[in-house]
Amino acid sequence: MELTDMQIDALTEIINIGVGKAAGVLNEMVESPINLNVPYIKILSREDMKTEVKRFGIENLSAVKMNFKGSLDGTSALVFPTKSASDLVSMLVGEEIESDDLDTVRSGTLAEIGNIVLNGVVGSIGNLLQRQLDYSVPNYVEASMDRLVFSSQSDANFALLLANTRFNIEKLNISGDIFLVFELASFDILMGAIDELMG
Repeated sequence: MELTDMQIDALTEIINIGVGKAAGVLNEMVESPINLNVPYIKILSREDMKTEVKRFGIENLSAVKMNFKGSLDGTSALVFPTKSASDLVSMLVGEEIESDDLDTVRSGTLAEIGNIVLNGVVGSIGNLLQRQLDYSVPNYVEASMDRLVFSSQSDANFALLLANTRFNIEKLNISGDIFLVFELASFDILMGAIDELMG
């Protein structure tokens, strides 16, 4: 799936607008300033996905998933390696978490972060199209990247937008990934809207 440099730049800007809004909300919630940015994005076909997910290995990742419907149909997710997820939760909670409460605190905190970030990103895309998108309730899951990506799909053809996301909290540098899985028809609608905006 080939996109022009201008299309990639436009998609990156849309995602950056979304994470920028999310950073503003997160900054109001915590004392430590949080900066979010998206250094790069990749657009992958169904076949390309199989190669890409291998870089994440077979271990379970911490993720928040949210489906969306309307002008576009697809699934979004915010994905962290387990250590990054734990570091982020500890930083946001601001205290050591007892082991008995760790799973509950981690899932609840990450679900809230995922809700803010994914709503920011998908909301920015919806605003681009000037149409309403309906979101499901985000849910926290732990699974391999292979299961996260391919369980989001039916037998239809899909496109994957993978955005590397960097959380900068003071001196702590935590990276995660946002992925958006679109039906190809929905992805074509998105790219058509971007082409119109670029004139």
